[in-house]
Amino acid sequence: MRVVEVFRSIQGEGTRAGEVSAFVRLAGCPVRCAYCDTSYAWDGGQELSVAQVVARVEGLGCKAITVTGGEPMADPDTPHLLSALLDAGHEVTLFTSGCCPLYDVPQAVHIVLDMKTPWVHEAGVPGDQRPGAPPPFLAPGALERLGRSDEVKFVVRSRVEFDWVVDFATSARLFDRVGAVLVGPVWGSLDPAVLADWLVASNLPFRLNLQLHKYLFGDTPGR
Repeated sequence: MRVVEVFRSIQGEGTRAGEVSAFVRLAGCPVRCAYCDTSYAWDGGQELSVAQVVARVEGLGCKAITVTGGEPMADPDTPHLLSALLDAGHEVTLFTSGCCPLYDVPQAVHIVLDMKTPWVHEAGVPGDQRPGAPPPFLAPGALERLGRSDEVKFVVRSRVEFDWVVDFATSARLFDRVGAVLVGPVWGSLDPAVLADWLVASNLPFRLNLQLHKYLFGDTPGR
């Protein structure tokens, strides 16, 4: 598998934000969002075996492990890596867009599905209405794989995207399906306070998701 970096840092997103974790960032991504903040993981990386990755993780001394990308499930060896990390006694979180099938993900893995809006490939701030548009890049059965121990998160740049998130989360019954539904602003594109006001006014059980690592370390890779 192609590995961009293995490092120890603070978990910046999701309900486990603030937790010390080891991170395994895999290379490759078929989605390539216009606002991606880890585009350096789209290509390249060092070819390592699952055993070599586990050995590097073990050297960091963390119980919590986050496997991310790029899109980690684009690598066919990722399910084997997840199983190996679980077998080594780790608590494993997988950050994925859901664009690849999730049926091979072990049940003990905590999934954070980063759901994409229909404007994911548009630069700038989306302003056109697309009521009822389905989420792009969502593999068949991805939502059905999720349970109460998992999370779905969205990132938005505009009110149009936020309104789509409200409609989709409600129609897909996400609040009943997963343990947390999070919404965060695209870094540098939307004032978090404005998004917080929208979340409060929605009167739905969303959680505000801020990228804690960005506030701490900026865009520095490996942090």
